[in-house]
Amino acid sequence: MITSIQNPLVKEVRRLHSSKGRRDQQLFLLEGTHLLEEACAAKHKLATVCCTPEWLDQHDRLWEQICSLADRTELVSAKVLEAIATTVQPNGIIATAPRTAKPPAELSTLGIALETIQDPGNLGAIVRTAAAANADGLLLSADSADLDHPKVLRASAGTWFKLPITVTPDLNAEVSRYKNRGMQILATVADASLTYWEVDLRVPTLIVLGNEGSGLSAELRSLADRQIQIPLNRSVESLNVSIASALILYEAQRQRSH
Repeated sequence: MITSIQNPLVKEVRRLHSSKGRRDQQLFLLEGTHLLEEACAAKHKLATVCCTPEWLDQHDRLWEQICSLADRTELVSAKVLEAIATTVQPNGIIATAPRTAKPPAELSTLGIALETIQDPGNLGAIVRTAAAANADGLLLSADSADLDHPKVLRASAGTWFKLPITVTPDLNAEVSRYKNRGMQILATVADASLTYWEVDLRVPTLIVLGNEGSGLSAELRSLADRQIQIPLNRSVESLNVSIASALILYEAQRQRSH
């Protein structure tokens, strides 16, 4: 069992806390039992898995699945696990996984496109909501937060493995492609004349949301068939982008169920 935080593995895994480390090693972090369960369900290859003896005693069946997918497994002390985790209280297990490409999004009925989303917590929450609302997938501009940032994985609550996602260097071109296929493009704009419940969301629709601070670029706004807004009390400047996406996605669900 690894008990020293000076062990080379600790330094190797800690490098994955940063974008550069994940890029250099072509690995990312999975923290906690639930994410490992979802990774196993998706049969996602694992590189190194570290767990405490206490965790192992309680998860025999999951450990069998993990061993069939992992290149390396290690028992570690609670102190070592804390040293390699990004969370304050890690849930007994941490793994590294290859940074392989996710299945690309192919949208036909309902999708969401995100431009320059900076907060990984917001991005993970949107992934979770899009999966819950039966969206076909998600388009993400390449200048957004890393899709495999540890906080994105945690905030997605495992739906990261289920939702098709395309990370693109040219979001405008992707949105244009779906517009040419006949999808309705809706841009979220604070001063739009239409509210999100005044448009027909029963037709194939791509919802486009922008950066937390500056909103959507003029180029993406110009591609929209309609601009929509979420009405706010005058004393409130804006909503969190993950909340905004949830409102519109579930309005689409409401309309389609009726």
